Amino acid sequence: MKNYYLLLLTFFICSCNSPEEKKITETKGILEVNEVKTPIINLKEANILAQLPIHCVQIEYPNKLNQTIGSAADLQSPKALHPAFYGCFDWHSAVHGHWSLVSLLRQFPELEDAENIKAMLLENISEANIKAEVNYFFGQYNRTYERTYGWAWLLKLAEELHTWDDPVARALESNLQPLTDLIVTKYLEFLPKLNYPIRVGEHPNTAFGLSFAYDYAKTVNNENLKRLIEQRARDFYRNDTNCPLAWEPSGFDFLSPCFEEAALMKRVLPEPEFEGWIDTFLPELKDENFSIETGKVSDRTDGKLVHLDGVNFSRAWSLNEIARGLQQYSHLKTIANQHINYSLPSIVGDSYEGGHWLGSFAIYALNSTDRD
Repeated sequence: MKNYYLLLLTFFICSCNSPEEKKITETKGILEVNEVKTPIINLKEANILAQLPIHCVQIEYPNKLNQTIGSAADLQSPKALHPAFYGCFDWHSAVHGHWSLVSLLRQFPELEDAENIKAMLLENISEANIKAEVNYFFGQYNRTYERTYGWAWLLKLAEELHTWDDPVARALESNLQPLTDLIVTKYLEFLPKLNYPIRVGEHPNTAFGLSFAYDYAKTVNNENLKRLIEQRARDFYRNDTNCPLAWEPSGFDFLSPCFEEAALMKRVLPEPEFEGWIDTFLPELKDENFSIETGKVSDRTDGKLVHLDGVNFSRAWSLNEIARGLQQYSHLKTIANQHINYSLPSIVGDSYEGGHWLGSFAIYALNSTDRD
């Protein structure tokens, strides 16, 4: 089965190119593809990628709860604590696993398992389950739970539901709304108190958390959240120069601190202002010969080392955001494609350490390739 999926994903990456446009090498069972054409999702590949969250969002164990135990009452099963988002190893991965299914259904209504997926979504994101998820955040030790990585993905899920024209989406969006509203409130309360941005390559990265929240705010016309993020992004990053890209990636990174920051500022700054800012923040990006090596994964059964597949996908979506609408940065799209093509063949049929979350990163990166 693993070889079957690998074969299909190999076709997925290569099908949009003629043989003379690509170079394929196979080393130690990992397919590496170097090419200039853009990888895309079609229905066949969407059906393959959908299998990752399908076999994840309702799988309770193994599970990492990431909770503070206040009393014996907190010692409950993952599904009892989080009846909506108990699968996929941890809460945030469960959230973006649901986002993956919604994204694929929105793009491909004829998805093979569409009706079963809709039933699964309606079962998990029910009114009662979301009420329980909201109540969890009001626990004595849970006010900062999943700040801000899980918050960001929750708003990305809400945004995807909002843009999906389907009766099921309206029911799901309505059911999710109390939790969506709570997360928006948490952003509005937290951001004014954050004196310094968090610049790591893992979950707490501030630029990532602001980017997804900003996308949501723009999509649903939440002006309060949008204006606050614009102001805080300027406060945190407006005077940054010469980001040390040579320091990246760290060994466990799945986000690029430099590229995530640049992608956020591309969102919030007017284009002329952004062009001046990026010239001092990452001046090397304008060089048409700019290159950066993909993150290399040595062991995909190690839950931390496999993060580097994530950094390849997140670099790709950030580079595509930076290049969007700016011809002088169009060469960055080729680098984005190289990063996607390095990690994409390995995420289906591989270990659960990566499989429970990397599908979402791959889908989001692939979605970023056609935004112009």
